[in-house]
Amino acid sequence: MCLAVPTKVLAREGNVATVDVQGVRARVRLDALGEEVQVGDYLLVHAGFAIRRLDPADAAETLALFQELFALEEGAPSGPPAP
Repeated sequence: MCLAVPTKVLAREGNVATVDVQGVRARVRLDALGEEVQVGDYLLVHAGFAIRRLDPADAAETLALFQELFALEEGAPSGPPAP
C-alpha cells in the first residue's frame, strides 16, 4: 500500500521541485505529472515523483485529517492490542 501526503511546492528548477513535507524539505521530479506546476501548488508525491496536483482546499482537508490521525496515535496505549 502507498500513502501519498500532500506537499507544498517551495521552489522549482526545470523538472525538479523543492517541496515541504510536514516541515521537511525534499526534492521531487515533475516528469510524470504532465501539467504545469507553480510555487505554492500542492502535489501528491510517490517514490520521489509528483503524481497529481491538488486543489489547495483538498490539500488542507487531507493535511487536517493526517493531523487528527497523529493526535489519536499519540493518545493510543502502547503495546499489543487487547484480544
